[in-house]
Amino acid sequence: MPHTIRRATINDVPAIIALERAVANAAHWSREQYESRMKENALLVAEHHQRLSGFICACVLADEWEIENVVVGNEFRRRGIASALLSALFESAKKAGNPALHLEVRESNAEARQFYMKHGFQQVGRRPKYYRDPPEDAILYSRLMAT
Repeated sequence: MPHTIRRATINDVPAIIALERAVANAAHWSREQYESRMKENALLVAEHHQRLSGFICACVLADEWEIENVVVGNEFRRRGIASALLSALFESAKKAGNPALHLEVRESNAEARQFYMKHGFQQVGRRPKYYRDPPEDAILYSRLMAT
């Protein structure tokens, strides 16, 4: 059975937090941060047999969105879930009239960097020593949305 992509609801927040806590390199957020993204309609979840398998969230900034977190459960990786979530976010951004998506990735995260480039993102800059534990540069990516 395929995964279903939909907008997150308040009832999803505990499962979102549990999922991101189980994935070592995911950003760890508070309940309030996720609820804020829901109000912006920029938090989507993937489900498989009524079980949360992944999510994507973005911050809506005027006419641009910044992707802040993409998490897929360890047991669901390599099944196209992150791509499906990203595609659904592209559609949401287009419908909202937002012409661009942005994000940053640890320089050492070659897998994520390749994933985003495969989906049309282009490297546009660098933030030296942006990350801590360990200190590392952030590589900035952007994608203009087709109209």
